[in-house]
Amino acid sequence: MPNISIDDFKKMDLRVGEIKEAEDIPGADKLFKLLVDIGEPRSLVAGIKPYYLKEALIGKKVIVLANLEPRSIKGIESRGMVLAAVSEDRLKLTILTVDSDIPNGTKVS
Repeated sequence: MPNISIDDFKKMDLRVGEIKEAEDIPGADKLFKLLVDIGEPRSLVAGIKPYYLKEALIGKKVIVLANLEPRSIKGIESRGMVLAAVSEDRLKLTILTVDSDIPNGTKVS
């Protein structure tokens, strides 16, 4: 991957968000529709279904790229991205979480 400047990094609006709801999307084996509170509620579509039970996601404090251009996925507008680390063989995935209670919407820098 090419290096980016600090100015490029500053363009990303990374926020702490709390997953409030997780729903199956009909006909989508890998996707959940998430409602994430980043200081305001956001609907996101995340390809994490093979790795998590939806009940285990509720209440998790995650890192969200909040200013990603909205995109329609399976007819649902996704307004951001939950950040995750995935193994090279794609057998393991873990969403990025915070290790203490911090307010939803807190900016990550």
